[in-house]
Amino acid sequence: MSVEENKALVRRFYEEIDKGNLAVIDELVAEDYIDHNPPPFPGLASGREGVKQAFKIFLEATPGYHRIEDQIAEWDKVVTRLTSFGKHEGDLPGAPRTGNNMEMTSITIHRISDGKLVEKWSEKDVIRFLQQIGIMPAPDQTRP
Repeated sequence: MSVEENKALVRRFYEEIDKGNLAVIDELVAEDYIDHNPPPFPGLASGREGVKQAFKIFLEATPGYHRIEDQIAEWDKVVTRLTSFGKHEGDLPGAPRTGNNMEMTSITIHRISDGKLVEKWSEKDVIRFLQQIGIMPAPDQTRP
């Protein structure tokens, strides 16, 4: 696949997830997918099944969407800078519903082989996410 086709595959992945189409994971993600930075939820399976489980949890508890800000691709890797938006409408493991609006930035690198996502590394604004779902206090805005 060309780098443009790889970028399109990653864009399609996020677009379909945003529509709630978790079935697309079977088409776009390799069965033995490796997530080097999985969500910290207990009991998630490895591989493609773990991806499905994680997105199901997020879609149910924090419905929203992804906005791709930038993409850069070379060879078999696609780097995507994105912003995720949602609302904490349901319980997450260890985080009861707050009703808070959420916004989280991330930079994600996907490796693609044979037209499927096979590996992922990501850096997410986890502290901001934890503050928004009430797990971690926000910094005191009143201090000088």
